[in-house]
Formats: sequence, structure tokens, C-alpha cells
Amino acid sequence: MTYSADTTPELVQRAYAAARQIGFPLTADDPGHGRGSACLPGVGRFLAMLAAGCHRGRIAELGTGAGIGAAWMSGAMPSDCTLVTTEIDPVRAAAARDLLAGDARVAVLTGDALELILARGPFDLIFADCGVRDGDTFGALVSLLRPGGRIVMDDLTPAALLPADSPLRERDIKREMFAGEARLTSTEVVLPDLANALLVGTRR
Repeated sequence: MTYSADTTPELVQRAYAAARQIGFPLTADDPGHGRGSACLPGVGRFLAMLAAGCHRGRIAELGTGAGIGAAWMSGAMPSDCTLVTTEIDPVRAAAARDLLAGDARVAVLTGDALELILARGPFDLIFADCGVRDGDTFGALVSLLRPGGRIVMDDLTPAALLPADSPLRERDIKREMFAGEARLTSTEVVLPDLANALLVGTRR
């Protein structure tokens, strides 16, 4: 399927509806954002583009939420690709499991993300959306990538939009993890809304 800027696949629309039903925040402005929020449309389209190239591949998502990111990826990935997505919150996991129940290629697991995917690699794509903030965990995820596999993290503000006194100008853990991982070639991608960015790295 080809996605344009105004295309929202039907499964993703259903995922948004499921998120609203359980009170899962859709944007950073929604109450409860501190507990996570939904995959932005620009991130979803980027993930769909990467997933579409995972022929005979494996995809992992850490932090399912209500299943919006998984909906973007599963709708675009080839028929011979599998996706495992993990969510620690049982209510969110149940909502995502109901949403994706009709796709045998997708497994929704409940529990600690890293523990659940350790035995399921190697992966062609990892979307780490569960708040990874330490180098050891990030390194473990990179180790689960095939050569040529990609890891993605979102929820960044483009550097040019950071306030002059923002501590993120001096130190940003996510950017440091990507820049400091010798096994990755990585870059930052500013989304079409120009207000958000993501990091993507390819394992060499």
C-alpha cells in the first residue's frame, strides 16, 4: 500500500479508536502523556516505509500502547514478515491484541519488553518506544539487529526548536546513545510537521 500525507489506513483508524476507548493519550498535549502517548502519523508512515522492506524479516516493537505503531507496520510489511510487539500495561496490551487478532503474523505480548524479545531475534527492524534511557539496554537492542537492520526511537524535538536554556542542548540521552554506538550508522529525521523528530540507526 502507498501512503500519502493524508492517508490513514483503516487499521490505524481503528487503533486510534481503541486508544480513545481506553483513554490512551494520542498526543503530548493529552492528559496522561507522562505514561506514554500514541505513535504520531509522521512516525507511523516512516515505520511503514521501513516495514515494507522487511521481506522474510522480523520486526520488534517495544511499547505497543494501544497498537497504533503496530497497525502502521503490520499494514505495510510483506506477507512473509512477522511482528512481535510488547506492552507492560495489561489494559493496553489487551486493546492491541483485540485490534490485531486477525493477523497471524503479529504477536502481542504482555510484560517486560527486553525479556520478551531476547529469544525472538535477530530482527530487521526494532521500534524502541518504551523509554529506553541507558546504554546497556540500548546496546542489547542493537545486538538483536541483523546486519543491515534498523532501530528507531521517536519523541524528539528538533534541535533548532529547543529553547536556548533547554538542558537537551547540552545533553540528550537518546541522541548520545545513537551517536555513541559504534555498530550503528545513524541520523536524525525531522518529521513533516517540523515540530517532532526521530532517530534511526542501521547496524553495520
